Amino acid sequence: MPLVDCTDWPRVRAMTDADIEHDADSPSTTTADWDGAVLKQGGVAVGRVRARGPNKRPTKEQVAIRLSPDVLSAFRADGPGWQTRIDAALRDWLKTHRTSAGN
Repeated sequence: MPLVDCTDWPRVRAMTDADIEHDADSPSTTTADWDGAVLKQGGVAVGRVRARGPNKRPTKEQVAIRLSPDVLSAFRADGPGWQTRIDAALRDWLKTHRTSAGN
């Protein structure tokens, strides 16, 4: 007999952490409980849960910036590190284009 999924997925997706009841069969967890956990997708390990270590480079400021879709897709096309590449491109541009504030 095939399995039938009777889960009310819209209700589950709308739940918040406060809606989850914890008991002996489903205890509440802490961040430390997940240290070293292996993320799997379809039974295949795809990554590990790990905390971000201390920043090894000078701190950058987080901002929201609007970019043209073609510019963004060009930087993202080369894979991870696209934000760093945008930062490098802007630094390179600043070498020949100074702002009116004289920076």
